[in-house]
Amino acid sequence: MPDTELAPALVRAESLIRSIPDYPEPGIIFRDITPLLADAEALQATTEAIIAPFAGQFDVVAGIEARGFILAGAAAIAAGVGLIPIRKAGKLPRPAASVDYALEYGTATIEMHDDLPAGSRVLLIDDVLATGGTLAAGRELVERLGSHVVGISVLFEIDGLGGRDAIGDLHTVFHA
Repeated sequence: MPDTELAPALVRAESLIRSIPDYPEPGIIFRDITPLLADAEALQATTEAIIAPFAGQFDVVAGIEARGFILAGAAAIAAGVGLIPIRKAGKLPRPAASVDYALEYGTATIEMHDDLPAGSRVLLIDDVLATGGTLAAGRELVERLGSHVVGISVLFEIDGLGGRDAIGDLHTVFHA
């Protein structure tokens, strides 16, 4: 849904996202979604907007640590499907696969269990798309473990950082 057509509840939800300069490092603008998450109406409106383009097309939602877990949990409940977490390295007791990736300010590794039946249809969710490294790694993990990513959805896309180029087609609720 283009920003020019946002419903009033989504316009209000977007206004709750704070920009925090120089966090976690100088030159980075952190998008704080905590006020949005604390507001029931805003959380419900954004959850519905995140999953709407993919309704009926997925069996499970995968959320990327940490804020992606929150959105993915809400999305899974709203859609009546399960949730699979994609975690930072060393957080899972029995990771089945891991992928290293570049961040806009360093490198990281994510891991996932192999708890999904082969061929599961997965909606991959994260909070913010910046350079696309985390979501590209998440998609690689899901597919490496035998499932199929039917869509990628994010709450907030930071335009101009190349994330969309790295990911390709995805659904974004808000842009900056």
